[in-house]
Amino acid sequence: MKQSKIKWSMLVILMAVVMVLAGCNKKVKPAPPPPAPPPPPAAPTATLSADPNTIEKGQSTTLTWQTTNATDVTLGPNKVDGNGSATFSPTDSTTFRLVAKGPGGTQEATARVTVTTPPPPPPPQPTATDQELFNQNIKDVYFDYDSYDLRGDGQSAVAADAQFLKAHPGITLTVEGHCDERGSTEYNLALGDNRASAVKTALTQAGVSADRIKTISFGKEKPFCTESNEQCWQQNRRGHFVFGK
Repeated sequence: MKQSKIKWSMLVILMAVVMVLAGCNKKVKPAPPPPAPPPPPAAPTATLSADPNTIEKGQSTTLTWQTTNATDVTLGPNKVDGNGSATFSPTDSTTFRLVAKGPGGTQEATARVTVTTPPPPPPPQPTATDQELFNQNIKDVYFDYDSYDLRGDGQSAVAADAQFLKAHPGITLTVEGHCDERGSTEYNLALGDNRASAVKTALTQAGVSADRIKTISFGKEKPFCTESNEQCWQQNRRGHFVFGK
C-alpha cells in the first residue's frame, strides 16, 4: 500500500516535470510591427497661361489658371480660386505670377504678356480744297460769233457743271460774259451780259439754286487771247466761271 502511494507520487511529479519542460519549449509569439507613418501630403501643382500673350496698348488679355492640392492661391497680390480666368489690360509688358500653397508645399507659375505700342497713324492725306475741286471740274461755256445761244457742247458743259455744283452746295460762283474784239464796247457789254445770263438760266434749270450764281459782263475788255484770228476769238467768246467761296 505504501509502495503504491510512492509510485503515484512519483508519477505526479514526473507529469509535473513534463509539463514544465513542455512550457519551457513553447515559442513566444512576436509583437506586431508598429503602423506605417502616413504618406506626406501631395505637393501643389499650378499652371498659368495668357491668351493672347502679345497685345497692343489698350487691348486686353485673358489669364487662365489651374491648381491642385492647394489651400491658398494668389495671382499677384490678390487671392483667387484654385481654378479660374480673368481679363486684364496691362499698360506695360508684365509677368503675372500665380502662387499655390498647400500642406505639401508651394508651387509657382508665371505668364508673360508683352504690351506693344501701336504705330502712329499715317499722316492725313492732303485733300483738295473746294476751289481746287472747282477749278478741276467746272468747264467754261463757249459761244458762236454774235450769239448767246448754248451750243451742243455748251449744254453738255452746263450739265456737268450743274452736277458738280449740286454735289457741293456750299460753293457759290460768278459767271462772266466775254466777247471777242469785234464790235463796239457797248454792244459787246450787252452781248456778254446775255451770255452770262444764258449760262445762269441753264444752271438753274439743271437744279442749281439761282442765289448761288452771280453774273457780270466784261464784253471785250478782258480777252483770254489777244491774237486776231478765229481760233483766238473763239477762246474769248465764253461764259467763264469764277469761284465764289
